[in-house]
Amino acid sequence: MTSTGIRLHAPAPGWATASDVVVVGSGVAGLTVALRCAAAGAQVTVVTKAQLDDGSTRWAQGGIAAALGEGDTPEQHLADTLVAGAGLCDRDAVRALVTEGPDAVRHLIATGAHFDTGEDGDILLTREGGHHRRRIAHAGGDATGAEVSRALIDAVRAARIDVVENALVLDLLTDTEGRTAGVTLHVMGAGQRDGVGSVRARAVVLATGGMGQVFSATTNPAVSTGDGVALALRAGAEVSDLEFVQFHPTVLWLGADAEGQQPLVSEAVRGEGAHLVDADGVRFMTGQHELAELAPRDIVAKAIMRRMRETGAEHMFLDARHFGADMWEHRFPTILAACRAHGIDPVTRPVPVAPAAHYASGGVVTDLRGRTTVPGLYACGEVACTGVHGANRLASNSLLEGLVFAERIAADVLAERPAPGEPVIPGPVAGPLLASEARFEVQRIMTAGAGVLRSADSLSAAAGALERLHTAAAETYDRDGKTAEPCVETWEATNLGLVARVLVAAARRREETRGCHWREDRPDRDDQRWGRHLVVRLTPGRTLAVRTTDGPGFGDDGAAAPKVKELQ
Repeated sequence: MTSTGIRLHAPAPGWATASDVVVVGSGVAGLTVALRCAAAGAQVTVVTKAQLDDGSTRWAQGGIAAALGEGDTPEQHLADTLVAGAGLCDRDAVRALVTEGPDAVRHLIATGAHFDTGEDGDILLTREGGHHRRRIAHAGGDATGAEVSRALIDAVRAARIDVVENALVLDLLTDTEGRTAGVTLHVMGAGQRDGVGSVRARAVVLATGGMGQVFSATTNPAVSTGDGVALALRAGAEVSDLEFVQFHPTVLWLGADAEGQQPLVSEAVRGEGAHLVDADGVRFMTGQHELAELAPRDIVAKAIMRRMRETGAEHMFLDARHFGADMWEHRFPTILAACRAHGIDPVTRPVPVAPAAHYASGGVVTDLRGRTTVPGLYACGEVACTGVHGANRLASNSLLEGLVFAERIAADVLAERPAPGEPVIPGPVAGPLLASEARFEVQRIMTAGAGVLRSADSLSAAAGALERLHTAAAETYDRDGKTAEPCVETWEATNLGLVARVLVAAARRREETRGCHWREDRPDRDDQRWGRHLVVRLTPGRTLAVRTTDGPGFGDDGAAAPKVKELQ
């Protein structure tokens, strides 16, 4: 795969260091890779955008799905995952996930994570949407992500792994053969590593999380601006399934104008018996699916949106008053505190909820060892598209995917392979930066045109608006040689603009409704035409080349690359 030659406009690196492996991101995926590589003697550098614990992992409430309970099996977990994925899961990837998952959880426990247990010492398991069995291990009631993050960070610090905090990764460095040779990054701080610099390495692992900030309202933290996907695109890597953005059905509704990170009301609340009701108290999920409120997330989100349209309401309600105060305080203390902080007491009244952007089921295409189409570049966690999630992620498979594929990446990174040559010195910048305020314009465009409900008209309008943003910046650059001032805000806005373009291009092309991609003008699933993936790459001319796979598995389709079409 050839690099595009496109890089973010940034000052030349003013400092440099070297490592065997650079891990970009400090969630469950990135820190697990770092720990496994360091334990084998590799020199590892972890680059994280804010503080070590500021990624998406610590916000995970529900837990980790794995076949740990009596009577449960990996085959049952596989079946539930395939159903949720709506015909687009890569079966080999899912099998790796569910068979290696239980041991991955045990490794996490050995690292120091403490899960909730019963009086007999066994791990307590709950249910979430799409699962036919109780297989969700949780910690602190509803604070699983915080506990997982704590354990991994403690282990990283004990291992004395080199960590660069408050650092935004910019672009990939490659040698003359196109092999990964490190990254450039910008450190927001003072000291020996300040401003733009570079880290030389023979392997780079992207574990940057999601891109939820492409929408106005999301459960994702402010740092989730699609930086990993954008870097990979500029480096020439392929991405897939970006059209499948999961909108979590039950996000605390804070008003029609609420923006930024919104409080999540975990699926585990429904797993313990909470009901979805409308303003009249009617349970509208009953009869819509065999699992009712515990149907896969895409089905529940669509049902909520339909009921909102039918009744003219801005939100629905989650009723768990029957839990009582004691259960709320001990099983869901984090959610209880968040609700009360916004003036809602779920012990005495139903909680207003509505869908909001939550998880990117797609990302940078990888094989079963986490390798992208750029030699030496790996991707893991939400930034990756392993094929596990298909068109819709099964609840609590995200942390598990991070664990399982991090182990696989570490094994591959540690295998003997040639070191890269000298990095190619970056050439002239091929294009402008978007202004910092463009971030909010991108969010407005995407929320209006590519949110839960989509159509040919809405997506066409979104594509046109995004193109006008890019064209305006490009015309100023070409005419006056001026671009927005290089800084974190403009780099983030530019990354969001790029991933938004790819998402909209794929959503326009996929003329069907499947999983969490809902086309109002194409309400049916079309397996004959669309039982396959759309794979996108950025060209040196800044257009998008789109191809389709032969079926739901990625396999070796990348070598054949059939049916390529360039989109402006």
